[in-house]
Amino acid sequence: QVRLLESGGGLVQAGGSLNLSCAVEGSIFSFYHMAWHRQAPGKSRELVARVGAGVGGRTNYADSVKGRFTISRDNAENTVYLQMNSLKVDDTGVYYCNAEPYYGQTDYWGQGTQVTVSS
Repeated sequence: QVRLLESGGGLVQAGGSLNLSCAVEGSIFSFYHMAWHRQAPGKSRELVARVGAGVGGRTNYADSVKGRFTISRDNAENTVYLQMNSLKVDDTGVYYCNAEPYYGQTDYWGQGTQVTVSS
């Protein structure tokens, strides 16, 4: 059973920072492409950032967060991070961690963590 345990959400003022964490249990972490998605109220879920499986996996970001957010992974700690700087009100939403095995098949989702940015 693969479990994704997210933490680090909260309330922050515009311009502030938050660091989200997602710990993966129950499988070999390095086998997974890891990503953060978010869902704002009334909107569909969107990809925020992704890092490839293994060591030195390629990263990619949504245009709206480039230069402000950084995704990283620590394979020894089975954890992926999302450092969010210069937060904007539009960054508000529920942030979900996703793990996709490099060999395809079922992917996994965390329960979500709320990020609220106030003006």
